[in-house]
Amino acid sequence: MFQILQFMMKNIYRNPPEFARVLILMLAVLIYGTSGFLYFELPANPDLTWWDGFWYTIVTIATVGYGDFFPKSFGGRFLVGWPIMVFGIGLLGYALSMVAAALVTSKTKEIKGMASFNLKDHIVIFNFPGLAKVERVLEELALDPSVGRMVKVVLVDERIDELPGELQKRGVYYVKGNPARDETLGRASIDNAVHAVILTRNPSDPASDNLNVAIALAIEGRCRRVNTVVECIDPASEELLRKAGCDRIVCSSRFDANFISQELLNPGIQEVMADLLTLGNGQQIYLTSVIRDCSFGELSSRCTAMAHIALGFTCPDGRVRLNPPADGIISAGCRLVTIGASRLEMV
Repeated sequence: MFQILQFMMKNIYRNPPEFARVLILMLAVLIYGTSGFLYFELPANPDLTWWDGFWYTIVTIATVGYGDFFPKSFGGRFLVGWPIMVFGIGLLGYALSMVAAALVTSKTKEIKGMASFNLKDHIVIFNFPGLAKVERVLEELALDPSVGRMVKVVLVDERIDELPGELQKRGVYYVKGNPARDETLGRASIDNAVHAVILTRNPSDPASDNLNVAIALAIEGRCRRVNTVVECIDPASEELLRKAGCDRIVCSSRFDANFISQELLNPGIQEVMADLLTLGNGQQIYLTSVIRDCSFGELSSRCTAMAHIALGFTCPDGRVRLNPPADGIISAGCRLVTIGASRLEMV
């Protein structure tokens, strides 16, 4: 207890913070103006109250000057009115400048990535490969009803000096720092996040996968319940990311040869795939959980009634079976692959 009192005496009483000094001076001006106004004006106007004196002081400091109360005596004008006009107005201006400076500093810290955030059920995006790619990711996420535009997004990167204006307009938060460090993850409130998206920093450099492995290890070591989706360049990095505990891995280079060969053999296939993979227009591919054992034909008929086309199913172990026989049994826990305009809940 003595140490606490000693700390308060040293840091607050002897050297009070700036806002405390301004608050004390403002209270002193209010007390001086209220009591002085009543002292000089009350004899000539017995109906005055303390609230009237307080109102007069506030109106004078704020330079409003309604004129409902004003001093008529010499002492009230020059010993009360003049001092609170000079000192009160200056003090109020200084206090407002402090508030404005605090707001500007807070906003600057957010833009520069120096702030910490206390968010919940948000999405954290790691690395900034470029504005166009980040915007595409955000737009696709916003179009899905399960995410929407109201979910908060935090961008974590250590290279950009400040958050681009386009992302500021979208309400994106920014944390600058090494994304593999625990302190940076804490500032991004990763423990309360729902999803973590780890993008490849430099798509032309396979060494970028090393950073993504480090980020994935840091996230999984701290909070395994966060759903992590990681992008990588080198297919050899997939095994490391799986060992790190990532929920989903997207290897962009693995599909390059497939798209090239398919476009050669089936011209126009990339337009079809683009339509199926974007939420912006047309039909999309969805994976829907199967809640009970039933045949593929029964599920297909159920999907047709809901304006969906059943293509096949995925097994819990990751195997994919497309166009299975109609009498084939699909077990509960599998996910049905369908094409439709909107997501199905369960089948």
